Amino acid sequence: MARAVWVIARREVRTRLRARSFLVGTAVSVVVLVAFVLVQTSLFARHTDTRVGLSGQATAVAEPLRDEARSRGLAVSTSTVRDPAEGAAQVADGDLDALVTGAPGTLRVLVRDSVDENLRGALNTLVQKEVLRGLLATLDDGASPDDLLATMSDATVDVHALAAPDPTGDQRLVVALVLVVLLYMSLLLHGTMVAQGVVEEKSSRVVEILLAAVRPWQLLLGKVVGLGLVGLAQLAVIGAAGLVLAATAGALTIPAAAAGTLLWGLFWYVLGYLFYAAVFAAAGSLVSRQEETQAVLLPVTSVLVLTFVLAFGLLTRSPTGTGTAVLSLLPPFAPILMPARLALGTAPAWQVLLAAALLLAAVAALAWLGGRVYTGAILRTDGRVRVRDALRAGSRPS
Repeated sequence: MARAVWVIARREVRTRLRARSFLVGTAVSVVVLVAFVLVQTSLFARHTDTRVGLSGQATAVAEPLRDEARSRGLAVSTSTVRDPAEGAAQVADGDLDALVTGAPGTLRVLVRDSVDENLRGALNTLVQKEVLRGLLATLDDGASPDDLLATMSDATVDVHALAAPDPTGDQRLVVALVLVVLLYMSLLLHGTMVAQGVVEEKSSRVVEILLAAVRPWQLLLGKVVGLGLVGLAQLAVIGAAGLVLAATAGALTIPAAAAGTLLWGLFWYVLGYLFYAAVFAAAGSLVSRQEETQAVLLPVTSVLVLTFVLAFGLLTRSPTGTGTAVLSLLPPFAPILMPARLALGTAPAWQVLLAAALLLAAVAALAWLGGRVYTGAILRTDGRVRVRDALRAGSRPS
């Protein structure tokens, strides 16, 4: 039995690795990956607004702060925070970039690790303007211009950080986003290849010959394993080449951390591929023509697209938020979100283990269910097969 599975898997590996499209696609992917790293490293800080919460008397500086920050090339969005403790929690979770409290002349800023220098400059300007208004009222009391200048130079915003600054934070985020892109493209590409391979064998009647020698589950498992090995090899090559080139170009100064991220990515790719491949194969077995493949795969690909979009949004806006943590535990999202959180260092060990356990359980369930659908539909060439009919046929003893 194992030999039959391996023969089928080896055939898939040899066929795909020798294909010109595989070699060209891998080379192009490496070039695109390096370009993405270079662009993201240099421009990432400009991608999102700085979110500032204002509490108490500090709410009075909302509009002046936005105007002053805009003059410095920084986009700031402000919100009112009624409870400073709640605001501090939002800063810790990444929902806010900074919390500003205190009177306009004695502003206090709370950040997670470091404050944007443009934001610091804007707040310092507001504090100095407020202090200047108070000092101007004392000119009649004999205050000299030197006194005013000395007082103004001491008027700065008071900055407090919840954690020590991480100088590699932006690079870690770029690495995490690169991993998200790689995993999404690999899962989508090789999952689709599984479905298209099933449809091709079914439409050409090759599957009838193959099933005369092996059982349906052996054929399915061999195809999934073979294409999975191809995808794993391609992901490893692209990731390693991109890492080396980015480090050589000076765009990446944390090669050891990036290499660890790549290894985690390969592990989660395997789990994610097994999760989605069974569904792709089952969906492909429901149709007999390649023209119908995209329609039957739409629900599966939509989940992957949703995961990709959510991952980008959550990682850039709220990498330590509760929503990000919860979604990274759920099987459809874990293969992409969890390795990205590991790249950022925001995933505790218990969450990693829980996500892996849930994903493995889901893989087992989908393998059983997808196998039944595949077995019941693979020999049906009389049009599109309904899932209910395929399950019913697949449950009959062969």
